[in-house]
Amino acid sequence: MSLPGSILYVVDDDVSVCRALSLLLKSQGFRVETFTSASGFLDFKHPKIPSCLILDISLPNINGFALQEIMSQRGILVPIIFITGHGNIPMTVKAMKAGAIDFLAKPFKNKELLKSVTAALVRSKVLNQGQAEVAQIKKHISTLSPRELEVFQLVARGLLNKQIAAKRGTSLQTIKVQRGQVMKKMQVKTVTELISLAQKADITSCLD
Repeated sequence: MSLPGSILYVVDDDVSVCRALSLLLKSQGFRVETFTSASGFLDFKHPKIPSCLILDISLPNINGFALQEIMSQRGILVPIIFITGHGNIPMTVKAMKAGAIDFLAKPFKNKELLKSVTAALVRSKVLNQGQAEVAQIKKHISTLSPRELEVFQLVARGLLNKQIAAKRGTSLQTIKVQRGQVMKKMQVKTVTELISLAQKADITSCLD
């Protein structure tokens, strides 16, 4: 059931709920960290491993929805399973639209929770891989000179060499050389691959 090297977080202000969920999840082989407040969870250093957050909505000070928003702002990519004793359809819709994996009303069946946890860990693994890929792309981008970066951005926007040369007021040959350097440093062989990297790193929006 558990994904090796994964971690599950439980945030609920009811200590008995934290304890019960911790016992259940640990019995399935999971590493579990419990918190009775959103701030406790935020203060924790979250390792870059597959993980998910089982989160009560009705928390004091920072409620579940507010925590979800803070996580998004801080780039904490941990899939969320909301749990609540007072759920309704609007709350469910709000949670799912904001990217939650599931919304479970208390009392829920253990099987339901474990199924959602499995789905969350699968998504988390994909998210972490995507984040690592973007980090690698940005590492390559950091090796580009300012001129090469500009050429990269213009190529990513679909401009041809002659159009880039005209835009920058330089020779076509210079642009060809610079684009060749860009492709070498970005470790790609085709313009299609180059454009794909630019989209993943979202660099085209940096150029007016």
